[in-house]
Amino acid sequence: MAARDPVIVGIGLSDYPKAPHLSAMEHHAQATQRALADSGVRKADIDGFLCTGMQAGADAVMLAEYLGIDHRYIDSTMTGGSAFEFHMQHAAAALRQGLCETVLVTYGSDYLSRMGRSLGTAGFGGAQRISNTMMWEAPYGLSLVGSYAMVAQRHMHEFGTKPEQLAEIAVGVREYAGLNPDAMYRDPIDVSDVLSSRLIADPLHKLDCCVVTDGGGAVILTTEERARDLAQPAVKILGASGGQTHWNISQMDDFTRSAAQKCAPEAFAQAGVTPADIDTLQFYDSFTITALMLLEDCGFCAKGEGGPFVAEGHLRRGGKLPLNTDGGGLSSSHSGMRGIFLLIEAARQLRGQGGESQVPDCELAFCAGSGGFLSCIGTVILGKG
Repeated sequence: MAARDPVIVGIGLSDYPKAPHLSAMEHHAQATQRALADSGVRKADIDGFLCTGMQAGADAVMLAEYLGIDHRYIDSTMTGGSAFEFHMQHAAAALRQGLCETVLVTYGSDYLSRMGRSLGTAGFGGAQRISNTMMWEAPYGLSLVGSYAMVAQRHMHEFGTKPEQLAEIAVGVREYAGLNPDAMYRDPIDVSDVLSSRLIADPLHKLDCCVVTDGGGAVILTTEERARDLAQPAVKILGASGGQTHWNISQMDDFTRSAAQKCAPEAFAQAGVTPADIDTLQFYDSFTITALMLLEDCGFCAKGEGGPFVAEGHLRRGGKLPLNTDGGGLSSSHSGMRGIFLLIEAARQLRGQGGESQVPDCELAFCAGSGGFLSCIGTVILGKG
């Protein structure tokens, strides 16, 4: 590695899945404290800051003041749940170019404690937002989960994908949640449990949909040279790329293809590896169809073959591509924007700190975040230091 190559040196999670004692900003702060303690970095050494969040006041300048960050480089890129994969791309570039030396990326949300369980099932408020950007969806009351249900229906129509195959994703992720003492839901489930759970938006059942929680995370990055004196083994950022095909679901050109088809090949090219080299997948799993689409579009199986691939058990514990080893958004935590959790769990696996859920001989991890309605996709490839 070159001296200025970017590496992850600190990770931290705030309390989850429910933390009524913390505000959204306090989730940012608690995760930051834990990442600093994990890394051995002093807060005074942080000169780059990237963050975003769902609540008002979660912009970077407000949080820099709250956290006491004296920054030379700041970024509040917002692409929904994939924002933190884009932040990795931006932070890596800033470190390579010498715009900063040590970067903090944070997220925090009190979505469950303060706002309830409406995430995914409610409409989208705000007259200005509706009139300008959702004129084709809002009049019909289309919900977020309804948008993903249309994607699932189209995938089933074109490729014969079965509800049972989508359910396998939820079952496998729940198996890992059972190993995570902090996961919201830990009891084992099977395919019949998923299919018999309440139908939310045909064909997606309750257990095809993510949980709603509180929670936040923080990631600290620096250069390979500076990382040599820190507490944790460095995790290499080998490739990072993002792309967008639409924002509103009415503008999605093809309901069976996302921007991951554009950005994943770029991340693989940067890293000099192929899908066959990857040891674990950390995918955004807002819904089971989200993970299935990312699986195909990132090149881990051919388009339309995701259903049979999942049914063969490849994403399960002991499979060749273990998925979401912390329990994922489907069972462990989803506080509105889950992209930072993917990076933290990937780093934990690459450090060999996965405990019962550790993927054997984990050398390479692939993270794919999804924002909006499969709208903005960010892909990051991390490697063992």
